[in-house]
Amino acid sequence: MCGIIGIFNDKEAFSKVRTALAMLHNRGKDGFGIANEHEIQHHHDLKKFYPLKDKNMVGHVLHAVVDHIPQPIKKDGLLTANCEIYNWKKLNVKYRFNAKNDAELLLFFLDRFGPEKLDELDGVYAFAYWNKDTLYLARDILGEKPLWFSHNTDTFAFASEKKALEKIGFLDIQELNPRQIIKYNPKENKLEPLHREFFTYLPEHKGSFEVLKEKTARFLDKAIEKRIPEKKFGLLFSGGIDSTYLAKYFKDQGHDFTCYTAVLDSESGTVPPDLEAAQKVAKELGLKLKIKKIKLAEIPQYLQKIVPLIEDSNVVKVGVALTFYVACEMATEDGCKIIFSGLGSEEIFAGYERHKNSANINQECLSGLRKMYERDLYRDDVLTMDNSMELRLPFLDTQLIDYALKIPSKYKIRGEVTKYILREIALDKGIPKEFAFRKKTAAQYGSKFDYALGKLAKQQKFPSKSAYLKTFYPSHNVKLGVLFSSGKDSTAAAYIMKQQNYGLTCLIHIKSENPDSYMFQTAGTELVEMQAEAMGLPIIIQKTKGEKESELKDLEAAFKEAQKKYHIEGIVSGALFSTYQRDRIEKICDKLGLKVFLPLWHKPQDKHLQELIDHGFEIVLTAIAAEGLDKSWLGRKITIKDIERLQKLHKKLGLNVAGEGGEFESLVLDCPLFNKKIVLEKTQIIEEDKNRAHLVIKKAKLQTK
Repeated sequence: MCGIIGIFNDKEAFSKVRTALAMLHNRGKDGFGIANEHEIQHHHDLKKFYPLKDKNMVGHVLHAVVDHIPQPIKKDGLLTANCEIYNWKKLNVKYRFNAKNDAELLLFFLDRFGPEKLDELDGVYAFAYWNKDTLYLARDILGEKPLWFSHNTDTFAFASEKKALEKIGFLDIQELNPRQIIKYNPKENKLEPLHREFFTYLPEHKGSFEVLKEKTARFLDKAIEKRIPEKKFGLLFSGGIDSTYLAKYFKDQGHDFTCYTAVLDSESGTVPPDLEAAQKVAKELGLKLKIKKIKLAEIPQYLQKIVPLIEDSNVVKVGVALTFYVACEMATEDGCKIIFSGLGSEEIFAGYERHKNSANINQECLSGLRKMYERDLYRDDVLTMDNSMELRLPFLDTQLIDYALKIPSKYKIRGEVTKYILREIALDKGIPKEFAFRKKTAAQYGSKFDYALGKLAKQQKFPSKSAYLKTFYPSHNVKLGVLFSSGKDSTAAAYIMKQQNYGLTCLIHIKSENPDSYMFQTAGTELVEMQAEAMGLPIIIQKTKGEKESELKDLEAAFKEAQKKYHIEGIVSGALFSTYQRDRIEKICDKLGLKVFLPLWHKPQDKHLQELIDHGFEIVLTAIAAEGLDKSWLGRKITIKDIERLQKLHKKLGLNVAGEGGEFESLVLDCPLFNKKIVLEKTQIIEEDKNRAHLVIKKAKLQTK
């Protein structure tokens, strides 16, 4: 793993590249490189570089794993890359390249084919390839290797880490969506995104469970084997099925490795679940295990380092980061340059609660994989790189994923057992059933670090863990556009993201002419501009006829406008259970390079409504269309008693408590996001029949709270 940087159309390109390389120095200890189109310099000391006079410049910091070839490197084109190509020797023979390592192979490959055949590369990468008047930026399809960029009317820049671009003064920095390739023309300062196809979960595999199990085991073992280095390495170890499987494989094959476990040193003397499990598995399997316990008083010091490092104050990300970072510290002290993790298994084999609640488990797996680059991979990359280590993730092997996504869902979840096929494979490999079928909690809970964050927040008198963590990283996490309907779900989703320190940049409303649209609410949407004013946010209103496919084009147009006007990095949606909505939003966002956030996804509906009332949301229903509901529900504020009535209707008639099945639509008059509240002054109820009616709002106003 390495670090890359590039700046185009900037007279200070050389000095800025050198400054950025200093910022990225932890990503490599084996030398630096700076190049323009005509000249390349390589040194171990940044002070030894003499200035290159050019407004276009690229740089590189090296972490050598396969041979020691400094970058940037040049043949027909110029390459600066952070890559680990596992099949580089095979491609070297196939195309008769005579490359000395994977980076050189990548250069020769791009010289011959450009970015057209990237799917032939088996590995992980982020690179910039510059040939004459064209620069290509790309990363592996899942986003294991990071890449950020910034483009304005004058300049273009990219780097492995966001903080490097911030250091040299760039604004509106975006993470490159792995399903995009950027094609950039330096002469015209024009950027063109090229779309890449992602995985699919269809067609489903046929055959017996035994056959599927055997094939899955082969793909998994190949994924592990190709990533094993010649020298000793580490394994992030929790005693769960994923890390236990990896440890058993390494042990059986005779590799030199150590397991690392990091937990909170509990004042009460209770043993964190992950420590108890790790010790038990290590003893049974004869594994070398190193443990580090962190006292509560030590955690703020770690947070001062970790939170700015991952550039995110999200509670879950930080909780996981603590256990990961401490484990990496131990591995670095032992001289390891590579550490393995079981990340990815939950997504491809269906290990989360949301998989159990899904009507289409493999579709849910695919959705989770799309989000991993934002949710997990950047965090884990910068944590390992800060310890001068490379992270390897066998469960995210593309060939394994391609096969695993098509395994019938009945072999992934059986009753309450998740990742069923993986657990059965583990039994075949000789892992005791007690360990193979252990139900594991998430890393932040199993290590007790989430508990520690809560305790520290309480000690410091903060209202939440998010508020406490924001003190370590005051910047917002990601700039979001809110797909806004005027109703409770989209408003609640925006509120949750705001509470988690994400920036709400604008509202995006689709005004549909079709009252029966599957995608967009219509009743009560007259007041969206007033709601935007109440929140102090700009709003984009996009009209649509509400026809099934054309409304998606209108949605895409609205997202594009929000990107252009407000530089949003992602979209937040209030979808609860509608895969129809979610999948279409995700596909559009993937196409546009936007991240997707669904904070309400699969949240219990009664709990969702209860929390809204508890947090001061004032909600009225604007339309009803279900047996058990009538016009008396319209126009009045929803109370706890109303939620209890909806629960009874759910038990009796199957009505969705949160109206997710179209039973009703809502309007938010007030909530913690509003600076002013909305007062309805004149309304009319139009009744179509006993169970179908809607509210027409004729007059409303904003009132100071």
